[in-house]
Amino acid sequence: MYLLLLAIIYLAFISLGLPDSLLGSAWPTIRVDFDVPISYMGIVTMIISGGTIISGLMSERLTKKFGTRVVTTFSVILEAIALFGFSTSTEFYHLCLWGIPYGLGAGAIDAALNNYVALHYDSKHMSWLHCFWGVGTIISPYIMSYALTHTVWPDGYRTVSYIQFGIAVVLVLALPLWKINKSAEVQVENSTVLGIKGALKIKGVPSLLTGFFAYCAAEATAMFWTSSFFEGTRGATKDEAAALGSLFFIGMTVSRFLAGFITDRLGDNKMIYLGTYIALAGVLCIIAPIKTLTIVGFIIIGLGCGPIYPCIVHSTPGNFGAENSQGIIGIQMASAYVGSTFMPPIFGLIANHISIKLMPVYLAAFLVLSVIMIKKTEKACRG
Repeated sequence: MYLLLLAIIYLAFISLGLPDSLLGSAWPTIRVDFDVPISYMGIVTMIISGGTIISGLMSERLTKKFGTRVVTTFSVILEAIALFGFSTSTEFYHLCLWGIPYGLGAGAIDAALNNYVALHYDSKHMSWLHCFWGVGTIISPYIMSYALTHTVWPDGYRTVSYIQFGIAVVLVLALPLWKINKSAEVQVENSTVLGIKGALKIKGVPSLLTGFFAYCAAEATAMFWTSSFFEGTRGATKDEAAALGSLFFIGMTVSRFLAGFITDRLGDNKMIYLGTYIALAGVLCIIAPIKTLTIVGFIIIGLGCGPIYPCIVHSTPGNFGAENSQGIIGIQMASAYVGSTFMPPIFGLIANHISIKLMPVYLAAFLVLSVIMIKKTEKACRG
């Protein structure tokens, strides 16, 4: 039963990853269909991330009231409905409206499950959990690429929505499995609500939030703009660019799978630093105007980014206490989504008004800021 519950949690994270790479893969085509500038993708991502920020901040109260299993199941259903709504969109503002429930659902899943796994499972399982998120992000660009080649982009969204509904059915049927950790769940539900003010008073939390913000700014920029980078600088066609949008996710997923075998040995902080340095090496590769090297570079960036997010999250209970972890992880998710919300759109403006070739510089700046802040957090927690 223990392993079956773990498998269900992994499945839930596949559902979280499936939609995340769809918009970036389809955007070169969507923006033409709706006759909007390249930077308008930033508006949609800001709305989606705005919803995740709200649900991330609310996650502590929601999880304590309803429990992880109910929050997760309801949120997957909400995501599935929103994705089907994307497939019916005929105007740009329709995408914006459907982005609201999609963001709310994604943020709740992320915060609730990350805290649950951080509390109840080893670091390797956190890496593998996010590896399964990567499985979802790898699958969806190919679904969209197939749709763009053989039909139209709404079919890509519709297909992913059907998959999400299927996963939601499995989660509903699996609700009784969560009872195996019910005592731990009750302990979390009965703990005191920390809140934003309470979290920020804890030594090391502000620098942690800044570092997580910076990392997620880099990750989201790579996630959303890889396809457009290939089309704008390497001459890729729209359907080719959609498929190439999976390179970052392939590297990230492989990295998280491999990290599961070494994370418990090296520890979370060493994995964060190692991943950052590898990602920076990948950024150097995409500077050269050579298509093959650029392909390799985005895979390397994904390889480096792979362990960073799960290790930052998994280290939270150890750094700040299990009693504070749900509140801090919820705020972590919110800070992550602030980075995901504002930084990719700002890069969209840079790409629109200056040049998309500046993407390597943009990525490097946030990766460097992230590693500086994480080191500062480590020192604060040790002190």
